[in-house]
Amino acid sequence: APGAPGAPGAPPSGETLPWTRNDGLVAVGAAALDLIGFTLSSHADLGYVPAAGFALLVVSALPLLARRRAPLSTLAAVLLVNLVLNLTVPVSQHFNITVVVALYTVVRFRGPVVTAAATLVAVAMPLVGQAPPPTVVDVLANAATGVLVIIGAAVMNHWQRDIEAKRRLLADRAVADERRRIARELHDIVAHHITTMQLMAGGARANLAGDPEVVREALVTLEGSGRMALREMRQLLDVLRAGDESEDAPTAPQPGVGDLERIVAESCRAGLPTALEVRGDERPLPPSVGLTVFRIVQEALTNARKYAGEARASVQLTYEPDGVAVEVSDDGAGSGFGGSASGSGYGLVGMRERVALYGGTLETGPLDEGGFRVSARLPLEAEEGALR
Repeated sequence: APGAPGAPGAPPSGETLPWTRNDGLVAVGAAALDLIGFTLSSHADLGYVPAAGFALLVVSALPLLARRRAPLSTLAAVLLVNLVLNLTVPVSQHFNITVVVALYTVVRFRGPVVTAAATLVAVAMPLVGQAPPPTVVDVLANAATGVLVIIGAAVMNHWQRDIEAKRRLLADRAVADERRRIARELHDIVAHHITTMQLMAGGARANLAGDPEVVREALVTLEGSGRMALREMRQLLDVLRAGDESEDAPTAPQPGVGDLERIVAESCRAGLPTALEVRGDERPLPPSVGLTVFRIVQEALTNARKYAGEARASVQLTYEPDGVAVEVSDDGAGSGFGGSASGSGYGLVGMRERVALYGGTLETGPLDEGGFRVSARLPLEAEEGALR
């Protein structure tokens, strides 16, 4: 239903003010149009513009500031002020713009029963107290206006539901595409480990009658690669791959933290001065974790170049005892990821999918001093954190 939480056109629930800038513009616009109409009709009927009527029209537009928070109360307040106007100023008002906007909001935010009752009241109330008494034409004109308001609100609700459905579809498709991409990359990593295992097993077999030390080293490498391949395979199975196309032969090795200097240099050449800082004791990371770090930095720098404007960026990679953290920040004027500080951009979808795959955390948002920050932390198991 239009009034349900999260439904198209539902009032916002997380704002501190009872109105938004758009509500203020609507209130000002409605008041301006009503004042113009009132001025013209007053000159035609009375030869002057009553100050009381002018003031009441301004007051009648004020409740529109809270129309999304309290649609019914807003409509009641608008109708009450307009009733006072009808009783005070001998000028026919009928359906003015403030009543139209208030009724439209009720239709958008409430169900059919409330809509029908509100429309009947909104059609009848402006006719009360008018001098001369309203005619049949006046009643029919108000009724036609009410019907048009209902039709307009219904069309808008339908349009917003379609937009929301398409947005969810695009978001789901972006998630599915990113998961397939991650799965393909993990597939390449697992294929690399299996190839290494095959080579080490062949080397160990060839040296069984020779140097035992060579055989031992080959078996140690084989064991480590097998353990790593199993871990990557478990993660691979966690990624949804429904409908994925058939895989070709393994591609070139996937990038990792060793490629951060290259991507930082590319960012500098593209016009975004970027600095790389590495903290902690450097050590080899699991290939899939290194790939995730690389993709996060790559996506964050790409969006900084797009939206930060004239800015400088920094990449900070921190090796922790039980994990690895990466932070990319800039000092530009943009809000990051297509102007969405809330993180609805599809680039963030990929980041969240990658980080969630490893049980990590991702934080994004604008900085107080200006700019945008992307910070991720990926936990490592004890044997991964100590890997040499």
